[in-house]
Amino acid sequence: MLTRGDGRGGTALPVLESDGPLALRRTRGSGAEARVMLVGAMSGPLGGDHFTVRADVRDGARLRVGSAAATIALPGQAGGEARYDVRLTVADGGELHWLPEQLISARGSDLRVTTRAELGPAARLVLREEQVLGRVGEEPGRLTSRLTVRIGQRTVLDQELGCGPGASAGWDGPAVLGGHRAVGQLVVVRPEFATRAVPARMLGESAALVPLAGPAVLVTAVATDALRLRRVLDEALTVLV
Repeated sequence: MLTRGDGRGGTALPVLESDGPLALRRTRGSGAEARVMLVGAMSGPLGGDHFTVRADVRDGARLRVGSAAATIALPGQAGGEARYDVRLTVADGGELHWLPEQLISARGSDLRVTTRAELGPAARLVLREEQVLGRVGEEPGRLTSRLTVRIGQRTVLDQELGCGPGASAGWDGPAVLGGHRAVGQLVVVRPEFATRAVPARMLGESAALVPLAGPAVLVTAVATDALRLRRVLDEALTVLV
């Protein structure tokens, strides 16, 4: 998907293309903001699948992207690792809110998720990722998630988390998930953070806010379930914006 300013204070969406199991649907926007929903046209990602989603936000454009439902990683008949790549680009003067629903790692699945955001020095971003390990009463599959954020060609965040069978020892220990089954990240990039630093602090008992080496902050949270995780991240977002 590609958005750009329409010259009248709004956002044009000249390119909205999708294929395969993911469909893109434009919904009613608000003010200058365009809105797009990701809709799963079929089950997945399954073992062996490779999904890629790209969003390009140009100068003067505002885009909000959500999803119609949670994404469930499943083992599939073919087996093997599935991949889900998200590539986000936001130019100076552009703003992107990337707010999909949760990713659920079902038993027997093996999924690698990579999210990479490339931003101009004066770009704005709100990015939320939420992963749930297993459905109710179910052991999780293997999930590897990497999140990279670059601002002005400078890497301000590059982290990877592996969970489930086959992951490095200690992923469920007190230094990582501590027995929780939902984990999430919230990245907020705003140019004003360069002059108005946000101090590091705890947000309740299971979330932490950390300033990054750039006009950005990271909130990391764990919770017993998806509902509690969303509440923590929503509360953090109200503090930051």
